[in-house]
This record gives sequence, structure tokens and C-alpha cells, in this order.
Amino acid sequence: HVQLVESGGGSVEAGGSLRLSCAVSGYGYSDYCMGWFRQSSGNEREGVASIDSDGETTYADSVKGRFTISRDNAGNDVDLQIESLKSEDTAMYICAGRHSVSQSGCATLSDGIFTQWGQGTQVTVS
Repeated sequence: HVQLVESGGGSVEAGGSLRLSCAVSGYGYSDYCMGWFRQSSGNEREGVASIDSDGETTYADSVKGRFTISRDNAGNDVDLQIESLKSEDTAMYICAGRHSVSQSGCATLSDGIFTQWGQGTQVTVS
């Protein structure tokens, strides 16, 4: 198993940008499907982006063109670059992972796919 620790959240004005990072510790990271989810008050957890072990990416329609997920297998981290922030992006952003997931499975952005979760980092857009 791997352990996930997020960082990079904060309070920003609408139109600004943030880069979230998820530090991954443990073995086998390069074979993991990694994802970013978000959950705002009163709402269900939403998958926003995923990246499989080959670097193939998937984005929720609500964030396409503004969010970019990337991974550094050597550095054991997965980042989420967020541009043109909107108030509706305000949420807790949570990193997730699962070992040996098919490309199609990783692309579902379903939280049922993932077995490892971080604690999250808060993003507030005003």
C-alpha cells in the first residue's frame, strides 16, 4: 500500500490558480492509478481527474480545460494544476490511488475504484 499526503491548498481569488500536490510514499507507486477528487459541503465526493500508470489522463467535464493532472514516478508525486478558479471549485481536494487498475477503470473517475486516500487539502475561492 501507499500513503498519500496532499498539500498546496489555500484561499485564492476567482480567476487565480493553484497547484496541488500529493506526495506518495510506499512501494509500487508507478503501477498505481491516481486520482483527484473533491467534496464541498453538502455535496457528494466528485472525481475531477485521474491518471493511469501509462500517463493517460481523464477529466470531469466540469474541469476540462482548467485542470491538469500530472505524475512524477521518480519523485513519487501526483499534481493537480488548477487554472481560472471559480467559486464552485471551493472544496476539499483529496488524492486517491489504487494499484493495477485497467485504463478503462482508471478513467471512470469512480471513487469505488480507489483504495488509498489522503486526508485532503482545502481550496477556497472567493
